Amino acid sequence: MTASDQPTANPSAQPPTQPWAEIAAGYAFDGAALDLGALLWDGQCHPDAQVRIPLPMLNRHGLVAGATGTGKTKTLQLIAEQLSANGVPVFLADIKGDVSGVSAPGEDGEKVRERAAQVGQEWTATGFPCEFYGLGGTGPGIPVRATVTSFGPVLLSKVLQLNQTQEQSLGLIFHYADAKGLELVDLKDLRAVVAFLVSDVGKAELKGIGGLSTVTAGVILRAITAFEQQGAGGFFGEPEFDTSEFLRTAADGRGVVSVLELPAVQDKPQLFSTFLMWLLADLYGDLPEVGDLDKPKLVFFFDEAHLLFNGASKAFLESITQTVRLIRSKGVGVFFVTQTPKDVPADVLAQLGNRVQHALRAFTPDDAKALKATVRTFPNSAYDLEEVLTGLGTGEAVITVLSEKGAPTPVAATRLRAPQSLMGPVPAADLEAAVKGSPLYGRYAEAVDRESAYERLTAEQQEAEAAALRAAEEAAAAKEAARAPRRKEEPSLAEQVVGSGIFKSLARSIGTQVGREISRSIFGTARRRR
Repeated sequence: MTASDQPTANPSAQPPTQPWAEIAAGYAFDGAALDLGALLWDGQCHPDAQVRIPLPMLNRHGLVAGATGTGKTKTLQLIAEQLSANGVPVFLADIKGDVSGVSAPGEDGEKVRERAAQVGQEWTATGFPCEFYGLGGTGPGIPVRATVTSFGPVLLSKVLQLNQTQEQSLGLIFHYADAKGLELVDLKDLRAVVAFLVSDVGKAELKGIGGLSTVTAGVILRAITAFEQQGAGGFFGEPEFDTSEFLRTAADGRGVVSVLELPAVQDKPQLFSTFLMWLLADLYGDLPEVGDLDKPKLVFFFDEAHLLFNGASKAFLESITQTVRLIRSKGVGVFFVTQTPKDVPADVLAQLGNRVQHALRAFTPDDAKALKATVRTFPNSAYDLEEVLTGLGTGEAVITVLSEKGAPTPVAATRLRAPQSLMGPVPAADLEAAVKGSPLYGRYAEAVDRESAYERLTAEQQEAEAAALRAAEEAAAAKEAARAPRRKEEPSLAEQVVGSGIFKSLARSIGTQVGREISRSIFGTARRRR
């Protein structure tokens, strides 16, 4: 081939676009967005290709998933920091006790600087405004309590692990208490109402609407007792926590990060997961409809989410699905944090538009099955996701979010940024000082036990017992009076004389003259002289 035969270059031809550049273009948003990290492609990190999530899309809910130790907690800490910086309040459940560090500046070091350089991050140690809470005053934190009435029969049935029939009976008990104005503030109120409804006096109260069997009442009462023995009694009572406290911003305009400290109750997963659901449901009930906003009113992170769904009844799952589906229009975003997407029911998973999937392991057949199921939940991808998901390092994840137009972004393997706050717990003394220095501490610290169902039913029972005792005493007195012989009237003086022994002796001589004279003289009819 001669030189003239060589093909000439076309000066107008463009070099082929790299696949990673096409993916990066899907994250080039115009409006406010959170920076999650830099795109990974073929083992290389591209700091100029930032993976982001639009701020208005944070109320479209999300999922942070991955095996233990892959960095899920640091991811939610990273997102929480940026939300706070954008003026959005955040709620975090601190299961292991290592999220309190969001309140303190992070520690600079070689690893942090290395990660920042890899992902194109300008890292500055920063603490964020925080409030710390505890369930019912267990452990550190401002006590968060709920009344039994507001908690409701569906959530309470989940905590007490009741079956469907028992849950329906508990619903009847709540209905009766509401109809009669019996406030169920704490567990002793509920126990009092249940005991009343199977007593001789109260068992007729529910006959018209199905009744309450003694066996079912016994199961419910035993479940309540066992629940209290686990130390859960303090979670129910007053003052009831106002969930609007979670919507506050600090004086500098940053959103307050509300951290619910749960290490003291991490051995009671049914309790804290259900209590988190109550917080979310209470927010849903109180907030007005607002539609789509420039930024959410609150983003709620639901850690260890699989615990919420384990053994859940159909009614419970329906309530969760409805809450998640509708709370978006109230301006609240919900992120579920768990190990695999299959931990979340399909109807709930379908509502989660933003996904951060950390590494998964495939050591067992079950792991391999979970991996394949996870891959199927992602949109079509330029990656071999099975290979990528098992090869991700700590602090790396596969991400897809909703764009500003609400369409899914391309799947992007990402090396995540480092949190700017402390990646670990703050000292216990600092935590205690923060709790007691909060303006909310005086409002919620001391429990209040006012008159409610227990006191009312106890007073009525005591009145009924007193009335029954009085009636019994009166009946006994009447019976005793009926058995006693009739008492003779006190005899007159004449009767006393007539009945005396002397009179009887004299009467025997009544036929003689002397006797007659004596007799008249005694009766006052003396004989007249002639």
